Formats: sequence, C-alpha cells, structure tokens
Amino acid sequence: MTNTGVVERGSTGGAKNSVAISLDLTGMTCASCANRIEKKLNKVDGVQATVNYATEKARVQAPKGTTAQDLIAVVEAAGYGARETTVEPREERADVLLPRVQLAFTLAVPVIAVSMVPALQFPGWQWLALLLTTIVVFWCGRSFHRAALANVRHGATTMDTLVSLGTSVAWLWSVVAMFFGHAGAIGMTHEFTLTLGHADPMGSVYFEAAAGVVAFLLLGRWIEARSKREAGSAVRALLEVGAKEATILRDGAEVAIPAGELSLNDLIVVRPGEKVAADGVVVEGSSAVDAAVITGESLPVEVGPGSAVVGGSVNTTGRLVVKATAVGSATQVAQIARLVEEAQTGKARAQRLADRITEFFVPAVLVLSMLTFMVQLLVGAGPTFALTAGMAVLIIACPCALGLATPSALLVGTGRGAELGVIIRGAQALEKARSVQAVVLDKTGTLTTGRMSVLEVAPAEGVDEAELLAVAAAVEAGSEHPIARAVVERAGDAPAAERFEALPGIGARALLDGVPVAVGSRRLLAEQGIEVPGEASREGSEVFVVRDGALLGRIVVGDQLKPGAAEAVAGLRDLGLRPVLLTGDSWVVAREVASQVGIEDVHAEVLPQGKAEVITGLQADGMRVAMVGDGVNDAAALATSDLGIAMGAGTDAAMAASDLTLMRDDLMGVVDAIRLSRATERTIRGNLLWAFFYNVAAIPVAALGLLTPMIAGAAMACSSVFVVLNSLRLRNFR
Repeated sequence: MTNTGVVERGSTGGAKNSVAISLDLTGMTCASCANRIEKKLNKVDGVQATVNYATEKARVQAPKGTTAQDLIAVVEAAGYGARETTVEPREERADVLLPRVQLAFTLAVPVIAVSMVPALQFPGWQWLALLLTTIVVFWCGRSFHRAALANVRHGATTMDTLVSLGTSVAWLWSVVAMFFGHAGAIGMTHEFTLTLGHADPMGSVYFEAAAGVVAFLLLGRWIEARSKREAGSAVRALLEVGAKEATILRDGAEVAIPAGELSLNDLIVVRPGEKVAADGVVVEGSSAVDAAVITGESLPVEVGPGSAVVGGSVNTTGRLVVKATAVGSATQVAQIARLVEEAQTGKARAQRLADRITEFFVPAVLVLSMLTFMVQLLVGAGPTFALTAGMAVLIIACPCALGLATPSALLVGTGRGAELGVIIRGAQALEKARSVQAVVLDKTGTLTTGRMSVLEVAPAEGVDEAELLAVAAAVEAGSEHPIARAVVERAGDAPAAERFEALPGIGARALLDGVPVAVGSRRLLAEQGIEVPGEASREGSEVFVVRDGALLGRIVVGDQLKPGAAEAVAGLRDLGLRPVLLTGDSWVVAREVASQVGIEDVHAEVLPQGKAEVITGLQADGMRVAMVGDGVNDAAALATSDLGIAMGAGTDAAMAASDLTLMRDDLMGVVDAIRLSRATERTIRGNLLWAFFYNVAAIPVAALGLLTPMIAGAAMACSSVFVVLNSLRLRNFR
C-alpha cells in the first residue's frame, strides 16, 4: 500500500554524494514501531532517516548508489513493510479497520452486557461469552498479536506487546477458570464493578475486559486513522488539483493529450473553466486566472501575454495559449506538496524527547505490571485482584497519545498553512517562529509593491531626456531588478548593449557601441570618482547614468507601499515583535518608507553581504531574528537568520533559503505565518503535556486496583483520540 505522494530523489541539502528517498511504511501500529524502524535505518552506514507515525512515511538521506530496495530490505528485516513513495492512490487504513471495529463491537457489546448485569446472566452465558470473546480477541484484534510476535522475534517490545499480553492473559485466565475451576458451572453468576474486587480466582471470568479492550482500542485506532486522513487532506488536495488532460497546439491543430505527457515549451490551449495543466507563460489571449490553490487569495488575477501562470489554477474568462515552462514534478504545486510532506515528516525537539521516552517506556511498563502483580499478592489482595491490576497497568500505560502528540499537530498545522498559502518547512521552523523577537523586512517587493515607475528624468547639461533614457535602458535591459524594468518600460526601444555585468547593491555596467556605460546608485558614482550631486531624492530611488566616465543625468524611480503594509507592521508589534527595515536603497527613501509603516529601526544602503552582517549583529545582541525577503540579494540574509520568510512572488533562491514561504504576495501573510506557527507549537506542547500527564497519573491508579482492564482500555483509547481531536482544532485557524 502506498500513500499519495511524490518520489523524492536527487541531491539534497548540498550533499552532493547523497540521495533522498521517501518510503511508505506498513505494519506500524504505534509510535514505538516508528522509533524501531528509524533506529534500524539509521544503523546503516551513511543513512539519516526520519520516520513519522502519523504520515506512515520515512524520509531517508542515504549515500549515492543506495536504492529504495536496499532500504526496504532493512525495514522488512525489522518486521514491517515498505514501498517507495509513488503517486498511486492508497488503500486507506481507516477503511480497512472499519469492518473489524464493527464486528468487534457487535460481539463485544453482548459480552460486556451479560458480564456486567447479573440479571442477564442466563444459564451457560459464560460459554457464549467465551466464543464471542475468542473471535474478538484473536480475529478482530489479530493485528495486536501479529505485531507483538513480530517484535518479540526481533527482541523488541512495543505498545502492541502490552495490549496483546494484557488481553491474552485475561482470556487465558478465564479459560483456565472455566475448565479447571468452577467458573464454567452452568448457573454461575458474578457481579461487576468499575474497580477490582477480591473474588474467588477460579470462579470469575474476565471476558468483558479482553473483548472490551480490543473493541475500544480498535475504535480508537479507527478514529485516529480517520483523523490523520483529514489532517493530511491539504497535501492530497494539492496533488489532485492538476488537470488530467491538456489541449496542445501541434502544427496549428489542437490535440488532446494526458497532462502527464506534456513537455517543456508545449503550447497549451486553456479555455474558460479549464485548469492550466502546467506552469507557464501566457503567449496569447487575456483572462482572469484563479490561483487560490497556490496563493490562498480568493480573487482571480488578470493575465495577458508575458504573464506567468501556475499549473492547477483555473482560467475564468478568456481563451489563453500558455507556453509550458515546468511540467510534472517540477511544477509549483508538486514542489509545494513535497515541501509540505517534508515538513509533516520532520520532528521537533520535543517529539525526539518523547521518542526517547517511549523507547524505554514499554519495557518499564512490563516490569511495573509484574511488580503490581507481586506486590498485590504480597499484601494479600489475592491472585484475581493481583492479576487484573497487572493487566490494567499493561493496558492503560500504552503511550499512543505520546507518539501522536507532535505529528498529528504538525500534520494539521502544515496542511492548514498550505491551504492559506503559507508553506512551513518542518517542525524546526515552528520552534523558531515561537521564539522570534525581531522581524527584519526587506523594502522592495516586501514592504513595497516592487512595481516601480519613473517619476523624474533629470538629464545633465547638453544631454536630452531621450538620450539619457536610451543609454540607461540599454544597460538595464540585462537586469531583472524592478527599478531596471521601470527604466526600460519608460524608454521603450533601446539600443543593444554588450558584456552586461551586474554590480550587486550598486548597479550594472555594459558596453554600448564599444563605450563603457554604467547605471547605478550614488555609491557607483563615488567608486568611479564622479562628484555626487546635491541631496538625495525623497520621492524614490535614484539611478545615475554614466558614459565613458561622464555623468549623463539622473532618473528617479518610485515604488508604492503594498496595501496593508502598515497594518502588517502593526500586527507584528501586537505579537510582541520588533520590526526592522533593511534595504540597499538610499537612507532618504528608506526613512520615508519606514515613517509610513511605523518602523523606527532602519538599516539602509546595505549591500547583499552586509544584509547578513546586520542579521548577525542583531543576533549578537541576544535577539532571535526572522528575515522577510524576496530577492537573490536576500538569500544570504534569509539563510543567516533564525527564521527565514520568503515572499512567494520572489525568486527561487530566496524560497530555497527560507523556513517559511508565503505563496500570496501580501505582507499580512508574515503575521499569519507566525501566528499559525505559534498556534501549532502551542498545540504540540499541549498534546505532549496531556500525554505525559495521562501516563504518569493513570499507571498508579491502575496499579492500586482502582480500574478494571476494560475501563483502562477505554481510557487509553480516549487519550489518543483526545490528542488527535485537539490537533484538528488547527483546521479552524483563520
């Protein structure tokens, strides 16, 4: 069986000699199983593996040349099943469990009723209870016993060991009492209480405990499986949004093909109401495209020739012809799904602590159960009381809730983030977001729209406006910077320049008709020994144009604040965070923008490498820093910060260096991302606190004989369900 997913393979994380392989796992029944598989995989030389019980996946980074079959063999040797992750639909575990849950309750309810109510105990009732309980324990509950035996063969114990041992002992003791004692006598009756009594050990049966425990635990696992499926719905939705078919142009004719057969540069015809089958660029037509699946924005975006569109988005009005620039697993939807799955498979530090605890917990519970049995005998409680108290300890101590605490919350939180256009890269990002104290904001493309226009053209004496714009545009045509695009757009047709060279943080230079020309900031003039004129413009960014060492003039390019930028900064302050403006633009423009949005801490005229140094300086002052940016020149700062947040409209380099990516071009997404991260982290900690408290408090209660095994089983199942339902509350995050 396989989970819906994507094959993860290739060089990862800069490890040139490694491959990443994703496996779907089967046979896991509790968090201890996940820990066991993870330990086995990590014992292989050069392998780093993370196994997630909630998603039933293993993410493995292995030496180059390692195949999925090599890793599958390791998993199978540990007693479990595995397959390399594919995009095939998976048979859902909840659907497999449901018939067993229904049968278990159909048979267990009469057993519990007749055992608890003396008035229902007809002559020979215990023999019917034996038949029904045998089916429940050894047929409906066979997965517990199969998993326990598999682990015993490998010298391991899991929570299935506790369940299998507890229910088997209850069944076996009852059978012995019926065949070798007088519990099998026709006409035998006994009372039932929620706490243990001191009945005759050979005159009592415990079929209701064995049947009830199996039924309640199966119900808990079915609810858990249903909840995990709901929690993972965001990733499945992402993987299912793509078009199944595409219409392409071949030799002037329209041909329908499966979307999986699309190739780069194919021309795709998208009619109103159809989905765009691949990422691409519009080459013909205009329309409004609904890209909510990627950006989280509800309003369609107007597109025309030259506009980028995302695979899976819906064309609402006009006919479009789109040139495919990314297909299959290279599309943004597939990449986002992969990022979300990676996040859901990761582990927080708190979960790793829980994993270490569960590793020793099961053996400790077995010892406690034996001690409970022996101590109860020594104090004169009798063998029946001692045995059932020991069984109750075995059953109620199962730390399933502990194993689900983190992955269930992470599953829901990251999935909800994906629905809202916030991509969270794993549990570590959540932990970082919780402790962030300062948020450093880039200006262009982050606080401002990044869609600049020319506000002023000031040619030097003897130079006309058209000449100044033409020379500037010739150089800027080689740059993708928003300022450069504004100059080129204003100039219109421009001569072609040669040997273009970007000067990060300063400008650019090239050769025009064999003459060196340069375009850039005041720093560019200073480096070329040219006198810097007057005061800097307060209206926008200045672009100075130099030809053969002579200043031709100045162009002022202005940007506009993004709608809601000031509100977003206020939202950061409301979260107790310190906003900081960091830009390569002039001090004059930076202070003007800062005053409009309400930022007091400003760093301007900072080169790309200097941005990382500013981040380091804040960290040296004892602050945990988040950086928000969208350009190549922000990548180093994003990587240096404690929490990197990339605007989704930015570059691939910025997104690759970030911990959180905002797929909608809205600064309020930063506030939402941090709030969602904090909410998910709070849920994780609340789940862990509950799980620890439950196990610590419940074991002494059971050891003292204050719980029957059946009630213990119901309580243990309810604890796991509580954790998953608590995590599902994150689906309501707004």
